[in-house]
Amino acid sequence: MKAKYGNQIVDVWEIGQATPKPSWVEEAFQKNYMVWLDNHVRILMAGLNTSLATNIKFGLVGTVGGGFAGYGMYVLGYPGDYIDITNHRVVSAKTFHKSYQILEND
Repeated sequence: MKAKYGNQIVDVWEIGQATPKPSWVEEAFQKNYMVWLDNHVRILMAGLNTSLATNIKFGLVGTVGGGFAGYGMYVLGYPGDYIDITNHRVVSAKTFHKSYQILEND
């Protein structure tokens, strides 16, 4: 779904087994960038946006030695939380309803 965060229009998904999944969420599950583990989702943030510029911004680029420059490659999300794919973050329902305004549902 689309939401407004500050002055920015963002793509978000409410985490849940039965919530509608936008195409980018379906693709992330197919590529194992998102995986259900018991009652939560493990999210590989580096895989969700393959833009090199974005990955550099968030420190998700491999180093010459083969390691990763950034920590926090995986993020856990729980049902009711929201993934803000535009800003590469998972926010609680409380924070989402306080800081975001839903514009449209997919």
